[in-house]
Amino acid sequence: MIPDEIVDQIRESADIVQIIGEHVSLKRVGTDYRGPCPFHQGTHRNFSVSTKKKIYYCFVCHAGGDVFSFLQKRLGMEWPAAVRLVGEKVGIDVPDTAQRREGPDPREAIWEVIGTAAEYFRRMLWDDESGRGARAYLEQRRITREVAERFGFGWAPREIGLMRTYMNNLGFVDDRLTEAGLLTTGEEQTEPRPRFRARLMFPILDVGGHAVGFGGRLIAPGEPKYLNSAESPVFSKGRLLYGLNWAKQSIRRDERVLLVEGYFDVVRLVAAGIESVVAPLGTSLTEAQAVLLRRYTRNVYLLFDSDNAGLKATFRSADVLLGQGTSVQVVTLPEGEDPDTYVSEHGVEKLEGLIAGSLDVLERKIQLLERAGWFANLRQRRAAVDRLLGSIRATSDPLTRDLYITRASEASGVSKELLAREAGAVAPSSYRSSGTDRPGTSASGAGQSRDNVDTATGAAAARPRVVEPRRRSVKRGMAGERALLGVMLHVRSRMEAIAERVSADDFWHTPHRRLFSALLTHGAEATPDQLAAVLQEEDVPILQELLEEHASVSDVDRTIEGSVAMLRVRELEARLAAIDRELPLATDAEKNQLIEEKGRLRRQTEDLGSVGMRFGKSRR
Repeated sequence: MIPDEIVDQIRESADIVQIIGEHVSLKRVGTDYRGPCPFHQGTHRNFSVSTKKKIYYCFVCHAGGDVFSFLQKRLGMEWPAAVRLVGEKVGIDVPDTAQRREGPDPREAIWEVIGTAAEYFRRMLWDDESGRGARAYLEQRRITREVAERFGFGWAPREIGLMRTYMNNLGFVDDRLTEAGLLTTGEEQTEPRPRFRARLMFPILDVGGHAVGFGGRLIAPGEPKYLNSAESPVFSKGRLLYGLNWAKQSIRRDERVLLVEGYFDVVRLVAAGIESVVAPLGTSLTEAQAVLLRRYTRNVYLLFDSDNAGLKATFRSADVLLGQGTSVQVVTLPEGEDPDTYVSEHGVEKLEGLIAGSLDVLERKIQLLERAGWFANLRQRRAAVDRLLGSIRATSDPLTRDLYITRASEASGVSKELLAREAGAVAPSSYRSSGTDRPGTSASGAGQSRDNVDTATGAAAARPRVVEPRRRSVKRGMAGERALLGVMLHVRSRMEAIAERVSADDFWHTPHRRLFSALLTHGAEATPDQLAAVLQEEDVPILQELLEEHASVSDVDRTIEGSVAMLRVRELEARLAAIDRELPLATDAEKNQLIEEKGRLRRQTEDLGSVGMRFGKSRR
């Protein structure tokens, strides 16, 4: 089977007019092309080819389909052969396949439901009294109706039964609405309810232009401000980018893409004339999204908000993109601005000026670290180098990696040879055997830096590496993470107490960190299915294992105390390891300070370790 993403990419890249024009004499009529139908041997121009929809249709014999079905029908080709032929024309390799897809695309039924719902929401926004507040909100944000219509904006009414009744009357039963993510049923609910209520609706389209889901925004106070469709056979928020269906041709033409944070940022920039812009769906950029962008360009400009959260998102996304061999530039907005507000106030020419003055992501990190004085003394310089190493490790392009090492050496005063060894250092075997993430990297590989960002400098943080003698504290920390998650899953009343004592940054294993964040985000009422829907595929088996482990929560208070102690010991051990690495570079005065700190940390480690050890023994 040829992967669907390859088929969609080929279909999207193909010039359907050019390919069909090799067999039919076509003439432009309005936005489409017309010619005599090759299937019923017509002589009038009843055969239409749409460049926008990438389909053909005969108004006499009703033959229709996409570029692949045309070649199948016209040349008698098998489906895989037609895909390969078009792939050759657009320069996309197609893997060998032993079987062909028969019949209609199984996703069409869901596309139909979501497309119908999008039209319903659109009508509610413009034609219904319930959409008056949303219309006023758009006017307040200076979004014209023309722009809103271009992006298919809609309004989901607050009333529970309206959308469901409308869709049912059109023949869409509740099961189909639920599969499409439009209805949801909670544990204590007897009747399905709409997932989206009292929200401004943004239809989300895949790269082929099919409506696959929605983003809904509250226009009144409440949480969550933004809500996406649930995961479905056609919707996966980690594999889609808002606006890519409109931007793909512009991205190829401009040889660049602007990556922004939100829906309104995309809308505002496109309305202003910058069309090569996309946004993740309210989540951190994923590897799958980076791969998708790399198909269209290797030049990505990060245009996030100028606050600390924006800096955090910038450097986290940059590491993911560098892993795909992408060139990453950071566009810096004035303090307090985001792309939406900046373009509204200053115009597109000023923004283009900021884009022209953008910095490579490593250069931007160095700039922030220098301004904050992080290269001024030994300890901060050591930490600054760790932050630069995140980007060096992340990049998969050998030339960029070498350039980064050279620039980091110039900024930090550390030799290129030492930086190269640090960048290529292999995690201790205890991490590899236990499945624990190496501190300073994410689960997706040693090339990606930790998710936390220093708010003073905006630089991606990286924990010091843990040396061999401290493997046991790492393993105990892993056990502590699992035990805390077990309590949060089985004793939901203790979630708040745990959240007061630890944060997501205390979870070094990335799947554990994502599960912890999901539990806090969705609250004590979240069902296992709801948690699984927002986790990544690799996280779900861990969730299942923890749900089956009841022994870990037999003594809740002791479990919490012991687990928190394990995590604290691991942090202290990591700092002790960093001191060992700093000592050879320290002056005599600095050595005395480091030795004094080392003694203090050892005493704290011993006190906490006794608690953690007792807990660990009780679990064996």
